[in-house]
Amino acid sequence: MRDFLVISLGAVFGVNARYLISRYAARILGPVFPYGTLIINVLGSFVVGFFLAWATERTVVDPRWRLLVVVGLCGGFTTFSSFAYESIAYLEQGQWALLATNVLSNNLLSLAAVLAGVALARVL
Repeated sequence: MRDFLVISLGAVFGVNARYLISRYAARILGPVFPYGTLIINVLGSFVVGFFLAWATERTVVDPRWRLLVVVGLCGGFTTFSSFAYESIAYLEQGQWALLATNVLSNNLLSLAAVLAGVALARVL
């Protein structure tokens, strides 16, 4: 039961951060492209990469921290399902350039963010 509470606590923060970042990105950058989803996926990937490298290679942490940060916070924060839906919407609308931009940028930047997070955790 304690694990579920730890996950839930992280998820509360993750989903609220996702909501705020999505709204802010749409207001500042416009609604034509899902910038909020991209920012969230890249940032969430960085946090997962950093935290897991730091928690497994640099220090010893209680396993509940992994549940809190990776499963709860990042699980509630990242938006792969939104990314998938937005990509399919572009496909159905025949917006090939936006589809390619969305798929490539989310995947490449998120992979790069994981590498950056791991690298940062290793040098700290």
